[in-house]
Amino acid sequence: MSRSVLPRPSRPSLPVGPSPLTHARTPLAAALGGYVATRLIGLAVLAVVAGVQGKDGMHRLSGRWDSVWYVRIAEHGYGYEVRLPNGDVHSDLAFFPLFPALERGLAAVLSVDAATAGLIVAWSAGVAAAWGIYRCGAHVAGERAGVLLAVLWGVYPTAFVQSMAYTETLFTALAAWSLYAVLRGRWVLAGVLCAAAGLTRPTAAALIAALGITVVVTVVRERRLPPAMAVGVLVAPLGWLGYIVYVGVREGSATAYFEVQAAWGNSIDGGVALARFIAGLPWPAALGLCAALGLLGRLVALCVRQRQPLPLLVYTIGVVFVSLVGAAYFGSRPRLMMPAFGLLLPPAVALARLRSRTALPVLAGLALASAVYGAFTLLGSGPP
Repeated sequence: MSRSVLPRPSRPSLPVGPSPLTHARTPLAAALGGYVATRLIGLAVLAVVAGVQGKDGMHRLSGRWDSVWYVRIAEHGYGYEVRLPNGDVHSDLAFFPLFPALERGLAAVLSVDAATAGLIVAWSAGVAAAWGIYRCGAHVAGERAGVLLAVLWGVYPTAFVQSMAYTETLFTALAAWSLYAVLRGRWVLAGVLCAAAGLTRPTAAALIAALGITVVVTVVRERRLPPAMAVGVLVAPLGWLGYIVYVGVREGSATAYFEVQAAWGNSIDGGVALARFIAGLPWPAALGLCAALGLLGRLVALCVRQRQPLPLLVYTIGVVFVSLVGAAYFGSRPRLMMPAFGLLLPPAVALARLRSRTALPVLAGLALASAVYGAFTLLGSGPP
């Protein structure tokens, strides 16, 4: 199997002092333990806030919004749709099949309901995602940065979604391990994992582009296409394309999937909806949102300056791009960007340079802030 891949950037020189982040039994244990701790903090805060408000916090994790659609697909298959008062039709064909298929299979094996199975899938996938994120970070910038990258992903502002029966954790796990396989030159495995990601979320288009562009650049540089690389890049889009074709055949139209998404308000408009949303805000809120977008642009620029490996960089930029150019509900955009874990690598490297007595309180504060934000968002009226 070919090990050909783009040159790996030099790792930053990072101090490693006594720290639970680096002196757990293994760095992997530190990464997974730190990540699990962030999720437990989130669940604990949700339980407290839900108790104060007299609401059912667990129901918000598995029995509302998109989770309900996945459960319905798991239990009854595709074919359900809702007609809104304005005439729009929301079809369950907008949801990709891998997550509900796993819900159905796990529910049958464990004799639990599909909603509970969805939580098990999502939580297990969250740990797998943190593991893959750690591997990618350690490969690029060293083990300490890898540990911090996994923990930072767990304190992302909308990290509460990682505790929900949503597809973000499953997709991120498949994407992270696919990218790590590319970084290790294991192209066939990378292609298979990318194909699975393509059965999970439409954002897989960014991962497919990352593998494809990496292959093109590698071929141009080396003037050869190793067989394993060719197989991997050909397999990579099969999941995503397969589902698009399935919807097209089922509905009798080659563009049926995109029409279904448009009916949900998820068409690509080049950022027009985002611009209109900002323009319609009161000026203090508009300035704050513009500042947040400026910070996002700064993070992307830092990723480029950090000289992240090409597949990781293309994937990160691709996820951000797809999240911003669609006409989707604005509140979902931060969630849609959450799989772009490469954005967190510059902060992870910066934190890795700090002493543990400084880095740990920063992470604890971020975890608590993320948990509080998540609890009030989950217990609110709108979907994340």
